Amino acid sequence: MATLLARHAEILVTMDDERREIKDGAIFARDGMIEQVGPTSELPDTADVILDLSGQVVLPGFVNTHHHLDQTLTRNLPQAQNINLFPWLIAHYEIWAERTPEATRLSTLIGLAELAASGCTTVFDHSYVFQNGCKVDDQIAAAAEIGTRFVACRGSMTLGKSLGGLPPDSCVENEDDILIDSERVINQYHDWSRGSMLNVSLGPCSPFSVTPGLMERSAELARKHQGVGLHTHLCETFDEEKFTLEMYKMRPVAYMESVGWLGNDVWYGHGIHVNDVEIAQFAATGTGVAHCPSSNMRLASGIAPVKKYRDAGVKVGIGVDGSASNDCNHMLGEVRLAMLLARLRMGLLPPEGPQSVLSTSDPLRAAEWMTAREALEIGTRGGAEVLGRDDIGHLATGMCADFFSIDLNTVDYAGGLVDPVAATVFCAPQKAKYTVINGKVVVENGRVVTVDMEPIVRDHNLFSLAHCE
Repeated sequence: MATLLARHAEILVTMDDERREIKDGAIFARDGMIEQVGPTSELPDTADVILDLSGQVVLPGFVNTHHHLDQTLTRNLPQAQNINLFPWLIAHYEIWAERTPEATRLSTLIGLAELAASGCTTVFDHSYVFQNGCKVDDQIAAAAEIGTRFVACRGSMTLGKSLGGLPPDSCVENEDDILIDSERVINQYHDWSRGSMLNVSLGPCSPFSVTPGLMERSAELARKHQGVGLHTHLCETFDEEKFTLEMYKMRPVAYMESVGWLGNDVWYGHGIHVNDVEIAQFAATGTGVAHCPSSNMRLASGIAPVKKYRDAGVKVGIGVDGSASNDCNHMLGEVRLAMLLARLRMGLLPPEGPQSVLSTSDPLRAAEWMTAREALEIGTRGGAEVLGRDDIGHLATGMCADFFSIDLNTVDYAGGLVDPVAATVFCAPQKAKYTVINGKVVVENGRVVTVDMEPIVRDHNLFSLAHCE
């Protein structure tokens, strides 16, 4: 079995149960699993692969809980640059339907490479437009090429425009066909064993693009199989809330409850427009949320109440979201924005009592500030919890060997190293020096080394330019 020793880290951030930060830290892994974490002097000094992490901070690999990798093909689409979600989707649907299996491969490789270079080691991807022979298998194969730990979501749309939904009828599928293919994907790919590189989830796209029947039948199918999660977009915009009130006479969360979509196996993308009762429902049922800061700002959707979620005990992770509603795939950048948006939300709330909500002289007010370490925790342990994984998200014996390092000796961090851990969030988002997934080096010096990306970028751009002009 292959061994890996990563040693002499300036500081090793474990995010373990004690939240240890180890100076001159090291990790020893065998066959993709961590056997030892501690000071370099206490670990073995030989291995098949040895990484010298001198001058670098090491963090657990980020866990991305909401993404649409195929959207790298439509980044920066001119007609969708300055509109909110519903018109933005209408501008994209039919272009996404032109995607081919090869274009899917290219777009997935592009997104995963960019994510890996930003410290992301586990990626959840939600694809829901399947035309021209495209299948979720295309994304799964691409993830294996890069070496990313992957959660493939077999998404779906059935509620076309003629039935009162948002997507064109040409972009939706037959409900029975979706469920047959969903079961095929689960049986063929889903692996719930410890250290698994591939899980499967089911993802009817949104309340405005699928029928209640598909929501119910998808939940029944997923719950027949251990570890198959359920994911959809929810409470992202006021337009969505208006849709469910008019169509179903219920707010979005109440509608989800009516179709069996609250529970420990469910998490929602966005979760912005919720009230205190709904937050309590999420906490009581174990329902999770993927917070997508960039996308929420890009589409003017709003600011998710992340601190309220965490204070109530709701599971929260970070999601990059679609590469066309974010236009980049940088997990460390998302973690930074999650911290900053939480602080902006504080400033938008009215003061309670005689003291300003921004005052830190009151311990209760000080606790409302999201810290850099809290943001890092949401991006690592939080994401693992949302995905139902107890083998990723922190660095300890028996955990997956998924981590990344950042060089601290750069212009970007100059003057900020009195607290190098916080510097990774407060200072400009950096690329990883190394990213290790399942005990294997995937990124070295900021570049993916498992796939030759130059021809991928070229062919990806050719397809994108041909279909987006």
